Amino acid sequence: MKYTGPQTLSYRRRQRAVTMLGYAAMLCVLAVVGVPLFWIVITSFKARPDIYTQPAVYWPHSWHPENYVEATTALPFWTFLRNSLLVTGIVAAVKFVLGVLSAYGLVFLRFPGKTVIFLLIIAALMVPNQITVISNYALVAQLGWRNTFQGIIVPLCGVAFGTFLMRNHFLSLPSEIIEAARMDGANWWRLLTRVVLPMSGPTMVAFAVVTLVNEWNEYLWPFLMADDTRVATLPVGLTLLQNTENPSVTNWGPVTAGTVLTMLPILVVFLLLQRHMIKGLTSGAVKG
Repeated sequence: MKYTGPQTLSYRRRQRAVTMLGYAAMLCVLAVVGVPLFWIVITSFKARPDIYTQPAVYWPHSWHPENYVEATTALPFWTFLRNSLLVTGIVAAVKFVLGVLSAYGLVFLRFPGKTVIFLLIIAALMVPNQITVISNYALVAQLGWRNTFQGIIVPLCGVAFGTFLMRNHFLSLPSEIIEAARMDGANWWRLLTRVVLPMSGPTMVAFAVVTLVNEWNEYLWPFLMADDTRVATLPVGLTLLQNTENPSVTNWGPVTAGTVLTMLPILVVFLLLQRHMIKGLTSGAVKG
């Protein structure tokens, strides 16, 4: 018969307590994230009487899918979708290219002031985007870019996070492989495209997904720049949809339906790439 000492029993109790705390934390996170999402999805199928009734109705008495029709017809929803795809695609592509190239320069190239530049990038990460809104707005207004795509896109192309993430990942690459490629006569472009990037797939996926999600959900700057529906993105379009009727009494059915339609594209992208994203973020944080 195997003897189980007091220390073993105490260790098992601690392990059990840690496991229970972990499950409790996951349940709390699921409640915080899942309950609002459930409420939005259910509300998007409610008729107006079910939305404004007290106490709240958690399950609609009758399903009202017409909210989705109204969400896509009351305002030019497909124009908003096109604008979001355009702005998100261009900004994400520019950020990706700049992030990779700047991180490569900080790690593999030698030039004076490299440490100072990296410290400035870290400082930029500490500054909330809202602080620069006034100065950016004044500059864009002077250039005559208000209510234009370039006025929305150009100020959003800062890439401090991507540079930081990719630099940390590049520092974690095996130095022997890098030196072997240099000894074989690889120039900077060949080193980047044939050696560095093929070893950086998960981190690049993580960088791309984070950038896509952030730019797709960007609200404040497009809202300040868009004066009409020609350049408004989906988050701005949801605000306009909220005010289509009496502004004091919003018809939340179509608004939540529009919210669900806005979430779906980026949610699909995230679910398809989440495994690579998690792997890339953890590998990018290995070495600072």
